[in-house]
Amino acid sequence: MQLAENNKSKSLKFLSTVSLPIGILVLMTMMVIPLPAFLLDVFFTSNILISLIILMVALQTFKPLDFSSFPTVLLFATVMRLGLNVASTRIVLSQGHTGTDAAGNVIEAFGNFVIGNDYVVGIFVFAILIIINLVVITKGAGRVSEVSARFTLDAMPGKQMAIDADLGAGILTSEEAKEKRQSIEKEADFYGAMDGASKFVKGDAIAAILILIINVIGGLIIGTTQHDLSFSNAAQNYVILSVGDGLVAQIPSLLLAMATAVIVTRISSNFDLSEQISQEVGMTRAWLPAAAVLLLIGFIPGMPNILFIISALLAAGIAYYFYKKDKKIEESVVEEKDDATTEDLDKIDLNEVTDNSPISIQLGYGLIKLVDQDNTGPLVSRVTGVRRQVSKDLGFILPSVRITDDLNLGADEYTIKLGQTIIGQNQVFPDKLLAIPGDESDIKITGVNVKDPSFNMDATWIDKYNKDKAENAGYMIVTPEAVVATHLNQILLRHAGDLIGQDEVQELLENLKNTCPKLVDTVVPKILPLNQLTGILKILLAEAVPITDLRRVLELISNINITNMSITDIAETIRPALVGLLIQKICPINKPLSVITLAPEMEQIIINAAKDQSNNGLVLEPNFTQSMIKAIAKAFESATSEGINPVILTSPIIRRNLSNLVRQNIEDLNVLSFTELPENRKVKVIANIENKNTNQNKNEEKST
Repeated sequence: MQLAENNKSKSLKFLSTVSLPIGILVLMTMMVIPLPAFLLDVFFTSNILISLIILMVALQTFKPLDFSSFPTVLLFATVMRLGLNVASTRIVLSQGHTGTDAAGNVIEAFGNFVIGNDYVVGIFVFAILIIINLVVITKGAGRVSEVSARFTLDAMPGKQMAIDADLGAGILTSEEAKEKRQSIEKEADFYGAMDGASKFVKGDAIAAILILIINVIGGLIIGTTQHDLSFSNAAQNYVILSVGDGLVAQIPSLLLAMATAVIVTRISSNFDLSEQISQEVGMTRAWLPAAAVLLLIGFIPGMPNILFIISALLAAGIAYYFYKKDKKIEESVVEEKDDATTEDLDKIDLNEVTDNSPISIQLGYGLIKLVDQDNTGPLVSRVTGVRRQVSKDLGFILPSVRITDDLNLGADEYTIKLGQTIIGQNQVFPDKLLAIPGDESDIKITGVNVKDPSFNMDATWIDKYNKDKAENAGYMIVTPEAVVATHLNQILLRHAGDLIGQDEVQELLENLKNTCPKLVDTVVPKILPLNQLTGILKILLAEAVPITDLRRVLELISNINITNMSITDIAETIRPALVGLLIQKICPINKPLSVITLAPEMEQIIINAAKDQSNNGLVLEPNFTQSMIKAIAKAFESATSEGINPVILTSPIIRRNLSNLVRQNIEDLNVLSFTELPENRKVKVIANIENKNTNQNKNEEKST
């Protein structure tokens, strides 16, 4: 059975492949070889059928690109009709003296139906059809095609840039961006082809006029000179044949012209043309005034009152039908809402009092415009892009970010929560732009002076009309949604360790099992359980160490003896092999790593305190700690103002203790040990932190 179906599909494919070349050969043949009247009838009937099918397909499309082959189809249909005109002209001129049935029954029927007993009327009717086709439909469609092609080509660079921007923001994947680019190119090619194809229709209409004139004049000359017909008999035969031939060809031409006009004027929609028109025209408020006007005309003396009154009543009936239809739809929507809201008024949903969203953004009422009602908008797309990029940088998929409104906030305020804890809060102005001064920005601009929430840099909220002025002055312009998204990005990176849980780790392990099943089974749960592995990854992420290479993490764990080791000790043991990813993000490989060091006496003080520490952690003298943190912060701010991202380099004994102490005060400053530096990595010391108390004591000893 399946074999038969396969053979059938192959046969259909073969027929569809060879049908077009065969059709072209047949077309060329009938232009050269005289056709019998019977075949001419068959071909003319087929021509009308093809034109009708093309028009119906054009009416049923949802958007112009659904019929992207239309320009080529139009070309073949036009050439086919012209070929039939050539074949029919040969028969009309050679056999027209025998009678009106010389060119077949189709041409004779069309000629007699239109002309009747007066061939002059037939000529005028044919002329009117030509004018309608050539002047109205064809000319209008050609102009629309020309304008559409021009605007499509002009808009193409902007559409490409928009796709690139969406791709950079993370809104689109690379595959989606590729599909959109192909769609834009296809659209440009289509409208360009339609601009040229409309010329075929125009040329066809002109050719029909010339063929009619040739047939009439040539037939009269041939009939009177060669066949000894009287002028009236020759006119009777040849005019009927010529007009019939012209009409048989002109009706398909008119259908194709209408199809061309439909295609080029079609607006993309989720409905076909008939459904779209029905929805847009079916408005009660449009039909009622029309019915009223018709009714008023119906009462004017001298008018065909009954006809207008009947038309008015018909329009009123249509208006009533659309009114009842709209009312029924509204009632069904209201019933659904009522059913959803009035089931149990005393019931309290658990989601009303709990929020399981790991990450959320609350907006003041003035910032709601950044998020549309259908959960789209500039802020949503920015947040999606940030989430995708941070997930890529850290090595696991971040949870979704929930965006809600909060009436307790100020109009322009927003908060960022981790669970129920607020970890970020600031203010943005949705109708303004944030201008951040560059290195060469020496011109002050007017606006609201603030601190950038992400990097704590001086910035100014300016009006949108001052954008060009600020850019020319060397300021970097940031939109409100970009400010919120960048702030979110920084917070996600700082709290990455709090965002990963056992579910996320299990998902990572399941994915790694596809390539390294033995490794996963060896480590989890044989060496350590899932909760301990999660704890290790949390510790790494808390200090900005990516876990993108989870395979490497598991291999390192499998190669060490973790007996009597805490998860902190395990994380500290495997750090040197993983911290290279962090260093690459901090500083390019071709540049030296900028480091801040501690004076030996300061390190020794911290080492001694670390050896004596209890379970309460590292204990240092408050003055010593304050002085050290202040000096480190000053060196860090000085470096970052120059565009340098430094790290603290210290002894491995105190690295973790010092890191915990520093991160409490300077969140973005990483602490590395000497053993974590790659062997070939160049280092540049930008600051050496000394103990001011020690220096002061030394100076006093020298003075004495």
